[in-house]
Amino acid sequence: MADAMDVKVFVPAKDFQRSLDFYKALGWKQLWLADDKSLAELELADTRMYLQDFYVKDWAWNFMIHVTVDDIEEWESKAGTVAEQFGLKTNAIHDEGYALVTHIWDPSGVLIHFVKPKDSHDD
Repeated sequence: MADAMDVKVFVPAKDFQRSLDFYKALGWKQLWLADDKSLAELELADTRMYLQDFYVKDWAWNFMIHVTVDDIEEWESKAGTVAEQFGLKTNAIHDEGYALVTHIWDPSGVLIHFVKPKDSHDD
């Protein structure tokens, strides 16, 4: 059986340029942008995704990105700064049982989870 070499998701964008600016402000690196500016390849933590100039509200509002982090407070602060810059919603760090989590919603309604897994030795 042949091995897979890569997996990328296509993230919806209602306003492509605003979403691209948002992800870059949050720390994603732009690797590639289509000539017609309808698709961009972005990377964070050696993981890539495509941001696409395509939007369906029900799909975007149910789309989620899970980002495992080592410093949840730093990501909460960064998300708060970016949310303020773009007029978006975040929530505070909270315990979801398996991890500490904070969220930010992107300009299209995509929910990004920043997650610090609990150490199995923490009590």
